[in-house]
Amino acid sequence: MTTNRVAMTMGLIVAAAISGTPAWSAEPDSRRQRGEETLLKTTGAQGREVIDSLKRISPELGDWIVDFAYGDVFSNPGLPLCTRELATISALTALGNAQPQLKVHIEGALNVGCKPDEIIQVITQMAVYAGFPSALNGIAAAKEVFEKRRVGPAFSDPAQRRTPAG
Repeated sequence: MTTNRVAMTMGLIVAAAISGTPAWSAEPDSRRQRGEETLLKTTGAQGREVIDSLKRISPELGDWIVDFAYGDVFSNPGLPLCTRELATISALTALGNAQPQLKVHIEGALNVGCKPDEIIQVITQMAVYAGFPSALNGIAAAKEVFEKRRVGPAFSDPAQRRTPAG
């Protein structure tokens, strides 16, 4: 693709994002609702806390996260949420500097049905593409989340698993 075509494509993507019209939906009014529902489904209270923490300093950033990231991208029917969370985990692991976000998305992956072993495999694969330090940091984040939720390889003994309340 030529430089001009790349620039035109990026311009169209940015224009669609700014216009507030999801590329896959004819219902822009439901964008915020979809975003809120998808944010809650994947990240639960953690995601809401992040958005709320932005209200005083940068409410626009919180709106963009809900509207674009969750209302347009995460809720797009083209991929299941589990696949989207695994892709997000791989990207955040590769970045190597997004531990808080990585932990939220590891939680999100578990919330939407991803298995701990799948999460570990995705993070481990990043050693090849992002380097061992990034993968090691990703595994450390997963370990912390797994220990908190008492899931994963360390809790494979059913006696160690958390029992549902009630």
